[in-house]
Amino acid sequence: MDIIFLITGLLLCLIGIVGSFLPIIPGPVTSWLGILLLNLTSAVEFNLNFVLITFTVAVSVGILDYIIPILGVKKLGGSRSGQIGTTVGLIVALVILGPIGIIVGPFLGALLGEMSTNKSFQNSLKPAFGSFIGVIAGSVIKFLISLSFLFFYFDIFWGYRESFF
Repeated sequence: MDIIFLITGLLLCLIGIVGSFLPIIPGPVTSWLGILLLNLTSAVEFNLNFVLITFTVAVSVGILDYIIPILGVKKLGGSRSGQIGTTVGLIVALVILGPIGIIVGPFLGALLGEMSTNKSFQNSLKPAFGSFIGVIAGSVIKFLISLSFLFFYFDIFWGYRESFF
């Protein structure tokens, strides 16, 4: 059973890295599940503090991923309408466009939200670009956290490798 947990945990860590760029898969949480499975094997001494800390990081980054594009709009002079447009655009585009919607949705939502406040197209582009930068920044953060979880996975495995085989 430990080998199944070991292999499944590794696959979840790798899927989590891919999920950092695909909105359908919650990258850091998926990678965290890999760490959890490794800690649930009888070969590894369960470390509750480590599991809880990494879980908190994974969930926090997941939540932050939805907030960062909104902050991007706000930082580049966007209005409340642009912030709302970013959120609505993300949700609608995800449903309609799937994974590509995470890039296009917040940008178009912020653009339309800003234009709804009688701003010109030109003046609406800057806050919309902020939402795009926010999406990219969120993806990079998720990637780095998921990648670090993979390194933690290998580090834990390496420490207990003799117990598996």
